[in-house]
Amino acid sequence: MNPELSDAIAASWSIPLWATLSLLLTAILYWRGWQVARLTRAAELPGWRAGCFFAGLATIWLAIASPLDILGNWLLLAHMAQHLLLMSVAPPLLLLGAPTVPLLRGVPRGWIRDGLAPLFSSRTLQAFGHFLIHPATGWIAMNVAYLGWHVPAAYELALRSPAWHEVEHACFLFTSLLFWWTVLQPWPGRARWSRWAMVPYLVAADLANTALSALLAFSTDVLYATYSTAPRIFGLSAMQDQAAAGAFMWVVGSAIYLVPAIGITLSLLSGRRPRHALVTIGGAPAAGKIHAAIQPFDLLRVPVIAAFLRSRYGRQSLQAISLVVMGVVIADGFIGHPMAAMNLAGVLPWNVVRAVGVLGLLFAGNLFCMACPFTLPRELGRRFGWARLRWPPWLRVKWVGVGLMLAFFFGYERFALWNNPARTAWLLVAYVAAAFLVDTFFRGASFCKYVCPIGQFNFVGSLISPTTLQVRSVSTCNTCATRDCIRGNAQQRGCELELYLPEKRSNADCTLCMDCVKACPHDNIGIVMRSMTRDAVASEPTSSLGRLSRRMDVAAAALVLVFAGIGNAAAMVAPGADFLAAAGRRVPWLATSAGGFAGVLAGVLLAAAVVWLASQAARGGSSSRRETFGRGVLALVPLGMGMWAAHLLFHLLMGVPALLPLVQQAGQDLGFHWLGLPRWSAGAVVLQGNGLLQLQLLFLDGGLLLSLYMVWRTVAKTRVAQRLLAIAPLALLTVTLYGFGFWLLLQPMQMRGVMMGDM
Repeated sequence: MNPELSDAIAASWSIPLWATLSLLLTAILYWRGWQVARLTRAAELPGWRAGCFFAGLATIWLAIASPLDILGNWLLLAHMAQHLLLMSVAPPLLLLGAPTVPLLRGVPRGWIRDGLAPLFSSRTLQAFGHFLIHPATGWIAMNVAYLGWHVPAAYELALRSPAWHEVEHACFLFTSLLFWWTVLQPWPGRARWSRWAMVPYLVAADLANTALSALLAFSTDVLYATYSTAPRIFGLSAMQDQAAAGAFMWVVGSAIYLVPAIGITLSLLSGRRPRHALVTIGGAPAAGKIHAAIQPFDLLRVPVIAAFLRSRYGRQSLQAISLVVMGVVIADGFIGHPMAAMNLAGVLPWNVVRAVGVLGLLFAGNLFCMACPFTLPRELGRRFGWARLRWPPWLRVKWVGVGLMLAFFFGYERFALWNNPARTAWLLVAYVAAAFLVDTFFRGASFCKYVCPIGQFNFVGSLISPTTLQVRSVSTCNTCATRDCIRGNAQQRGCELELYLPEKRSNADCTLCMDCVKACPHDNIGIVMRSMTRDAVASEPTSSLGRLSRRMDVAAAALVLVFAGIGNAAAMVAPGADFLAAAGRRVPWLATSAGGFAGVLAGVLLAAAVVWLASQAARGGSSSRRETFGRGVLALVPLGMGMWAAHLLFHLLMGVPALLPLVQQAGQDLGFHWLGLPRWSAGAVVLQGNGLLQLQLLFLDGGLLLSLYMVWRTVAKTRVAQRLLAIAPLALLTVTLYGFGFWLLLQPMQMRGVMMGDM
């Protein structure tokens, strides 16, 4: 940096007189009131709250007095940093200080008695106050101020006029206090909305931030004319400055919104919230302190859904529908149009079903296995009574399924299954045949548990699902003598996967078949919400796999899931294709294995890196290296699932609009001409703007935050410094994988299986 420029920046600190005096007066009032209120409210006003409040005041002063204020006239990046301090850093810090009571107690009593008390007793003022702190008011006000002041005309006005610049800052600070008031609920305030509502509240705000950030980052024109003529410093052109400002607000701003959203979700799902709510009458506790239990959400208590899932043929009806659809896909794959984009076998399995399955895992658990069409034919085989063999003990591990997962991802690229309807049809036929043969002769749903590669993928992915099948009351199970949920009875068989529900600790191996639900004579099983991190961090053994962190086959399946997600996306972007083509020119046989080989190689190398990182992390706690390795690998699963969801969301949004002409084309190929002629222009999709990218990054960002949280939990509870040192390598790997995935999403993606334009 130029020394003269450095000196000029250092000398540009200023002390705005009235703002500084106001902040000092506020600090004095708070400190005075905090000392008084703490005498009777020590639990509500610990020392850290005072520290947060003073840090918030210091942040405001830093934003308006530091060189950022001057640099904002020359650099959009500096102006955005100033806005971030005023909107997303200072307000939460101030509210974490629980300022209401300390500030009121800090005001002299005479002022309260003679001036403020009559004012506060005004019903009009109270109604206005309730309006201000309503969640909708805060959300709308903050986002209108944020987006409105970044309209070029308003932004230029603030740059030209110091008075309007101060008004802009006041708007940012005040509206952000209203926004964060709803999220933080500073004592002694009460929540107006359910705590669950805070998750979409924050995510929706992040979408607004992402929209503006993406506009700045990807715009081809300088949006604010002042920066076109301003002196350029730090070697940044006006366009580079604008792109850097957009990227800064995108990454940092999204983290500020999404980290609390993830924290609130984990807190609500962890079970640490109060289980009972005090019933009050007229604002006072009811006689006898009656408590009403707050029941967790249970899908099997929702009337229509519960009746369907409990019905004798509920699951079979879903499987039957899936089997019919699969039959049509197979027929179209064999005799339909040879072009994949005009054949159901080229679009439905790869662009729609895969995406729906992954999104289902993230939101509702292992729904694909519930409706799996591959296992319905085995019911016919069972009726012959041939399923008498037990699966060999030495094969009761996940290694067969993991190997088939690798083979599938390898073959997907090697044989271009997505581009060959006939090969896709043969794959589906082979899948049905394998399921039929294995489960016709072996008991215990051996195909699902040990062989099925889709099943192994789903079992690992479901570990971070927010729902699980579990008993409602353990005491009821303790008094049950029949154990029908696992043994079955005359009307209903028990769990074929041998999952004893009272000891079930994870979603692993559970196919949501509902057999246990139908067999339980006490109606004691529900589909309930739970912590998304419970499976990966739990130390208790599960009913079927023991302690997950000690199972190397589970860790291998998790590694394949993570690296296949990144490798599959990498093979579909131009840089990845160019890399594979270059590798093929140097070593010809590499070109024949294409992305499959690249995915396998990347998985092996990264797996070796994770082994080393996990072994180092094990030194930071009391767990063995093997167990820490297992936990470290499972911590990567959210990021891997986020990458899969972000990638497949692209295919889903591109593939769904093409389904109608695809069905019409299949009708023509199979002789059902009454479906009409296909209109391919109706299936063409042209994605405009950054809406898709925002949704993709929402999944990827959420996966990163959840993975980093789980990385933090991989080592035993030790000192913070030791813990940070222990997790640093694995956290670095997680962030690196995220960065690579982020870069992949910015690249143009191949339009596999999508028909564009008129035909």
